Amino acid sequence: MASGFFLKADRPVVFDPDKLSKVDLFRGERMFVGLNCFEQGQTQHTHVHAGADKFYLILSGRALMVVGEETGEAGPGTVVWAPAEVPHGVVEALERTVMLVAMAPPPR
Repeated sequence: MASGFFLKADRPVVFDPDKLSKVDLFRGERMFVGLNCFEQGQTQHTHVHAGADKFYLILSGRALMVVGEETGEAGPGTVVWAPAEVPHGVVEALERTVMLVAMAPPPR
């Protein structure tokens, strides 16, 4: 995790050949920001967060994602929003993909 207020999001990127990799960039009392790093073909099961909205910003790569009943392909610059209580996940990373993830309040 970084200290200070300014951080280059591309420096801490880590990939794991077996499963998606998560890197915390900032975790405070009221918000969490991190990276989700996927190798091609990796997934994130559909899940929900009680009382917490979440968004993904695709930094690189492409992924097929689901939010509620909607499925779509997300590439660099795409923002995907998952409101609290709405099921969401990554159906499949279509190539090596890095997503900035922010959630408020943070997961506990």
